[in-house]
Amino acid sequence: MWKMMIDRLLRGLIVEGRLVLHWPDGTVSRYGPGGGIEAEARLTDESLLRLIALRPQLGIGEGYMDGRLLLDNDDCYGFLALLVRNRTRGRMPPWFSVVERMRTATRALASRNGLSRARRNVQHHYDLSDELYARMLDADMQYSCAYFARPGMSLEEAQAAKKAHIAGKLRLEPGMRVLDIGCGWGGMALTLARDHGARVLGVTLSQNQAARARARAEAEGLAGQVEFRLMDYRTLEERFDRIVSVGMLEHVGLAQFPTYFSRVHDLLAEDGVALIHSIGNLGRPHATSPWLTKYIFPGGYIPAQSELAPAIETARLAVTDLEVWRGHYGRTLRAWRDRFEASLDWVRAQYDEPFVRMWRFYLCACEAAFVEGPQAVFHYQLARDQHSVPMTRDYLYREEAEEMLQAAQ
Repeated sequence: MWKMMIDRLLRGLIVEGRLVLHWPDGTVSRYGPGGGIEAEARLTDESLLRLIALRPQLGIGEGYMDGRLLLDNDDCYGFLALLVRNRTRGRMPPWFSVVERMRTATRALASRNGLSRARRNVQHHYDLSDELYARMLDADMQYSCAYFARPGMSLEEAQAAKKAHIAGKLRLEPGMRVLDIGCGWGGMALTLARDHGARVLGVTLSQNQAARARARAEAEGLAGQVEFRLMDYRTLEERFDRIVSVGMLEHVGLAQFPTYFSRVHDLLAEDGVALIHSIGNLGRPHATSPWLTKYIFPGGYIPAQSELAPAIETARLAVTDLEVWRGHYGRTLRAWRDRFEASLDWVRAQYDEPFVRMWRFYLCACEAAFVEGPQAVFHYQLARDQHSVPMTRDYLYREEAEEMLQAAQ
């Protein structure tokens, strides 16, 4: 029965490219017309069929992790890219659609991230090992989408461009007090202090991140200008000229969006400006992958614009600019994946093989979601007063235009 259900699912799903599937009983099935992305997979254990039939995302992820799902040439990305591309084109069977509608209807329950739960969720992912992230990320340890503003940029250059673009949107002046919500390992806060003269408070729930950020501030002689606290942004009772939050909204959870934007409003000065950088869903709202929730980002949720707009409006914040980055995160994730694969000897010495396969699956699944699926990055510039920023975007690109003119001359 389970084999028949999976077969029916794949025949409706794969309408572009081709998937060759070897079943545990030795038979082989082919799905799709061929051409484009092609992948070959082997199911080695009958016990996996039931889980894949009922919960495909979880079953495929766990099967790859424990070796019950093997991929030709271990092409994890090609396999997942094929599935994600067809997910937006093919037709899923009725039982799958019913389950997905139920999960979407109850998605707020899965991300009720109160103070204690939010701390546990963050520590699950970010307190793994600083060395693991250092090997995968750029030198500044930016764990969010880079900005490939020009062809041929390296990951380091694109991450620096991301920080510069955000700083431009913040309209910083020396001495301004800035709050960095979800400050990571401190790279953004240190950049705003060092390059723009800001006084920055960074908050995080990760012990590893707070410790490393403080050490970096001391090493760079910025400890008097930048402070890092191990605390939840919801407990702050101060006012700031500027607020920046990069890659943190995804951890807030649907149920907490009103609280998040309300706190941004209350923490922002009357003429203040905030820049919220977040992964966003370009399609209709839907539940988070159960595999990602279980293994990578417990409590995480990718918002659609239709879910953010009511919370922003209720918080009495004006959207003074909204930019959508398309294509940038796929390139960022590919760079991270290449660096992860280049460090496999070290990773295997620290972790077991299921962890290696879990992390590879995570990076490949996310890359496929941005390259083949409806995911991008939202840049919300917010203010309490809509006149706090210029009427046009010219201020963001004036320096770049002047550099191009000088080069032409």
